[in-house]
Amino acid sequence: MRKATDVFGEWAEKGKDIGMEKGHSTAVDEMVTFALKERKKIGKNFSFLDLGCGNGWVVRDVSNDSLCNRAVGIDGAKQMIANAKSRGGVAEYIFANINSFSSPKKYDVIHSMEVLYYLEDPSNIIKKISDSWLNDGGRLIVGLDHYYENKDSHSWEEDVGTPMLMLKAKEWVRIFEMAGLEEVESWHANKRADWAGTLVITGKK
Repeated sequence: MRKATDVFGEWAEKGKDIGMEKGHSTAVDEMVTFALKERKKIGKNFSFLDLGCGNGWVVRDVSNDSLCNRAVGIDGAKQMIANAKSRGGVAEYIFANINSFSSPKKYDVIHSMEVLYYLEDPSNIIKKISDSWLNDGGRLIVGLDHYYENKDSHSWEEDVGTPMLMLKAKEWVRIFEMAGLEEVESWHANKRADWAGTLVITGKK
């Protein structure tokens, strides 16, 4: 088994990050639209963090929102961060180990797609986000394709060759609740007849 950051670093070098962007775009658009609709209703400037930002495509999109005054991406694969920076824009990018990262800033919206189950202790990260990364009233929203109810994902750990945590949807929801997040809800984005959909979990501080 290899580290996920090594695997995705190689993918970035091979240009496979573009395929990841295209593959996740429908579910991510639904997640981001949900979160930004709330910010528009509030009507104040907001800050945004993408945890495991890859080549930065989500960060760049959100940075174009008229109410977004700061957009930041963090990733543990150096090649992904290099790809993100090469695409320009006003977004900021941080190369760091997400498992040990402590955010010096707080954010109004924290987003993550296909990252949490690669982490050493996602419960601890979600607790840190709830305790010290989110502003009061801020929202964490994550998307996961690797979860128990999605039978298509059961072989991914072996196929990709990197450790992946397999949990049921209700277990992820419980982790959010145990971290102290409120108004926790979940749904399946981009669900089709041949695809269980992306498990979306979100909660507020």
